[in-house]
Amino acid sequence: MQEPFFIKKVAVLGAGVMGAQIAAHCVNAGIETLLFDLSSQEGQRNAMVDKAIKGLKQLKPTPLATPEIGDILKACNYDDHLSALGSCDLIIEAIAERLDWKEALYHRIVPYLTDKSILVTNTSGLCINELGNVLPEKNRERFCGVHFFNPPRYMHLAELIPASTTLPDLLDNLETWLTSHLGKGVVRAKDTPNFIANRIGVFSLLVIMHYADKMGLGFDEVDALTGVLLGRPKSATFRTMDIVGLDTMQHVVSTMHQHLTDDPWHKLFHLPLWLTGLIDKKHLGQKTGQGIYRKKGKVIEVFDPKQGNYRIVKGDVTADVKAIMQLSDASDRMQRLVASKDPQAQFLVSCYRDLFHYCAYHLETIADNVRDVDLAIRWGFGWTFGPFESWQMAGMNEMKQCIEEGIKEKISTSDAPMPAWVITLDAFYSKEGAFSPAHLAYQGPSQLSVYKKQYFPETGICQPKRNMTVLFENDGVCLWSLQDDIAVVNFKSKANTIGQSVLDGLQQALGIAEHQCQGLIVYQHDANNFSSGADLRGVANLIQAKKMNDLDKMVEEFQQVLLRFKYSPIPVIAALRGRALGGGCELMMQCSGVIAAFESYPGLVEVGAGLIPAGGGCKEMAIRAASETSLSNLMIPIQRYFEQIATAVVATSSIDALQRGYLRDKDNWVMNVHEVLYAALVKIKAMNAANYTPPLKSRFQVAGREGHARLQSGLINWLEGGFISKHDYFLANQLAWVLCGGDVNQGQWVDEAWMLHLEKKAFMTLADTPLTQARITYLLETGKPLRN
Repeated sequence: MQEPFFIKKVAVLGAGVMGAQIAAHCVNAGIETLLFDLSSQEGQRNAMVDKAIKGLKQLKPTPLATPEIGDILKACNYDDHLSALGSCDLIIEAIAERLDWKEALYHRIVPYLTDKSILVTNTSGLCINELGNVLPEKNRERFCGVHFFNPPRYMHLAELIPASTTLPDLLDNLETWLTSHLGKGVVRAKDTPNFIANRIGVFSLLVIMHYADKMGLGFDEVDALTGVLLGRPKSATFRTMDIVGLDTMQHVVSTMHQHLTDDPWHKLFHLPLWLTGLIDKKHLGQKTGQGIYRKKGKVIEVFDPKQGNYRIVKGDVTADVKAIMQLSDASDRMQRLVASKDPQAQFLVSCYRDLFHYCAYHLETIADNVRDVDLAIRWGFGWTFGPFESWQMAGMNEMKQCIEEGIKEKISTSDAPMPAWVITLDAFYSKEGAFSPAHLAYQGPSQLSVYKKQYFPETGICQPKRNMTVLFENDGVCLWSLQDDIAVVNFKSKANTIGQSVLDGLQQALGIAEHQCQGLIVYQHDANNFSSGADLRGVANLIQAKKMNDLDKMVEEFQQVLLRFKYSPIPVIAALRGRALGGGCELMMQCSGVIAAFESYPGLVEVGAGLIPAGGGCKEMAIRAASETSLSNLMIPIQRYFEQIATAVVATSSIDALQRGYLRDKDNWVMNVHEVLYAALVKIKAMNAANYTPPLKSRFQVAGREGHARLQSGLINWLEGGFISKHDYFLANQLAWVLCGGDVNQGQWVDEAWMLHLEKKAFMTLADTPLTQARITYLLETGKPLRN
């Protein structure tokens, strides 16, 4: 019988940028974590680690779920605390990329490792086997590479790299733990320099730089071409290098140059003089405030190597290329690019051609199958599709011909022959799985049990989809059966906004679920956006048409739908992932329960549009305030919730959402975004097993006129101090009036209907003002709030 696998305590060796953030994310996941570094010769022995922990609170985006999480990290040093390693299940080495330094540290910690200790290195490209050979033989089978991407909290990818001696069971256990407990997307890589993602991703950057120089394209022009237009991050190429750090880029390229001497593309593995010149001047990118790009006042400038100086950004995509890239069919797009004489089109074809050539040539040595490469690039570099997926969609034979012509005409960056397996292959992906050149067969996704918790995993193109029985559908929502008579409803609207068709659909979907199902899950296929709230454009249209009665009815209908969710006889669970703003947050708050991904960001943000929450958000906050404390202390949570709504605060994690009252103690979260639906299903089963009954409708005490007066006095001070406008004051005062229960005495018992009446009254009052209408219009036009 296999021993159960638990990681209850982690040590991270190295409190640099990566080590400290890896440690922070382990603590985010609720794991006891020790952070080690050198001891200080003067002052506090742990001063170096203490400084690193303090620095975590200042990083943007924050690596910590809440600022207080950093205080849970335990600071240690190599001189005084190495004995503590014996109690750690996992030791993650994350010191600088120096083989000799890592070897010296391993020699130092070996006496403290037990037979159960797991040691992994976070190296981004050094040889795993070479590092493992430093260890005594008994420790080698519990050693491997785990390469996190920066920033470790937010980057989904973790590459798992075995040494030749690593136990297979250990790899399976680590993959399971990384997936469920740290929320990672795990790809197994072979022990080659820079592994998979950096090997392919950095090559793509280098080949883009090569053709940009060869074809005389400006860096801003290249970024306009190689970002969102191609389904890649808006940081594209040169902005990405600034974000990563030009010195980091230099290190990765240097590793490739030093260790990949037999690579047919070796001549590309160097940085141009203009780039090394920036590095020598310490213009390293975002972390130094200047790199390939810089901001001068309000003007963004880009480095121009021809001038040897910066110029104003002006890069544009030509009309011809824009038109081609708007075509929906990937094969049609590629054929049009190949046929075009536009220099930008020729540039894109050259970059695609050489990327595909490189991936095919090296696949067998760096990964087991095409899926592993595609997922590594998707998760590590943020591409919508990986290189093999892109190739197949662009046309297998057409791109093979393009590569062959590039080799024959000596216009490619290498004349390396195409591997034999590629020449006869019709598709990289089929219904059977992803192609593996080592096995000359298609391989299905991993069968590890952890992936059974992912109902909609990312597995590559052509993979069979889960069968779903549609129970109801209209223009706004789709209701479908998952399993065990549990229904799921998802929105079909843009940004999952809540308009009339969604409201109508939710009414009908809930009715069907209550008659046919054991529970209902609100779930969106977009992992980044649960709901952006009410359909603000629809609201604006009603206001502009002076249909205020229709707007009033829509608000009331929204309130009633969410009350039905709250008091439904079946459990209604919000499967929260990503943003839940405004009405989306109100919907979530009134479900029977919430299963959230760790990376969930709920917030009542209506003030940004000059309005207040009117779907029950103020009501729910008032109820939660009343349940938290006695009447004598009621203003403490009321003040906190008022400031939160008045400043449109969005939670930065599920843990933060709990502290801010958006989530309740009975709500739960999971680290992996793809496990939310599974956990919601399990929660409904558990609730029904415990004979679920809906909550009883009850009354609660409010702060009344006295509470409103206290909030109002603070607002007056802000107004007189010039910190807020008169309309800000009017808006916040309406919010304060509602949150405190309106014109009633302190301690008055009220019901939900009373609070919803106040919410709607204040919402309609604000919606009827020209200044709020201007805020709505401005927000719709610019995506930014207006202060007027």
